[in-house]
Amino acid sequence: MRYRRLGNTGLQVSAICLGAMSFGETTERAWALDEDSSRAIIRRALEAGVNFIDTANVYNEGTSEEFVGRALREFAHRDDVVLATKVHGRMRPGPNGRGLSRKAILTEIDHSLRRLQVDYVDLYQIHRWDPEVPIEETLEALDDVVRAGKARYIGASSMHAWQFTKALYLSDLNGWARFVSMQNHYNLIYREEEREMLPLCADQGIGVLPWSPLARGRLARPWGESTLRSSTDEFGTSLYHDDDRDIVDAVVELATRRGVSPARIAMAWLLRNPLVTSPIVGVTKPEHLDDALAAVDLTLDGAEVAALEAPYRPHEVAGFR
Repeated sequence: MRYRRLGNTGLQVSAICLGAMSFGETTERAWALDEDSSRAIIRRALEAGVNFIDTANVYNEGTSEEFVGRALREFAHRDDVVLATKVHGRMRPGPNGRGLSRKAILTEIDHSLRRLQVDYVDLYQIHRWDPEVPIEETLEALDDVVRAGKARYIGASSMHAWQFTKALYLSDLNGWARFVSMQNHYNLIYREEEREMLPLCADQGIGVLPWSPLARGRLARPWGESTLRSSTDEFGTSLYHDDDRDIVDAVVELATRRGVSPARIAMAWLLRNPLVTSPIVGVTKPEHLDDALAAVDLTLDGAEVAALEAPYRPHEVAGFR
């Protein structure tokens, strides 16, 4: 495994981050894994050198955090793991059961720590921008979380570049803890982040943690094939369309020539970008993890990269909700 600094921090994270959205008890996601299956994958990732795990309070109604917390207590030393979670989504009924208000943040960090069975998380991220809450309120509450020792760093997720710029400016102006990472929607099919967000992160020393690096599995198989997740993933259908088939065909063609899986090709393309710190990889089968790990050492040449990128067409901004 290779390790990289998270942005301008001194924190070293593995080149692959294990995403935990697929872990947990739920009626919402038919493809989610039970605890025994989740534990097996977490253990396998840790043994392979993955030290970075990302979850969220909203994943499977909090049971993702519970599964991760119990597995880490058994399989790892807390100080050896970089543990990340997120806040924003609805966790309970009522007007204060979601969002990024001071009340929500200070409530949810404690609930996440309880479910994870830890005293702190390494990276506490806002899952989305909250237009109903002044960003100053959110930033000051996050600063208090850091000062209380409940989080080592804070990060953000999908939003417009102007919003992220505003947040960074206000943090600097007020001496508050600054976002050190951006968890954004970025893969071979969706590259709109290259226009503004990635240059901003490069300029400001922000670590980039792409979510959906395989476009919710579309880059891991021929276009016509479906899975249980793809057939039930309403959010995914809003992100990718039939016009994207040429990109998937290019990935599959190169994978065939190289004698590797399409997933390894798509992940290797992402990892070659020096602005990308650690893609967040969702895993429901051991071979998914094996492909991600193998991609770390897979090098693409210039002609191969050009062939993968040639079919790209501009997309409408997607993934901010």
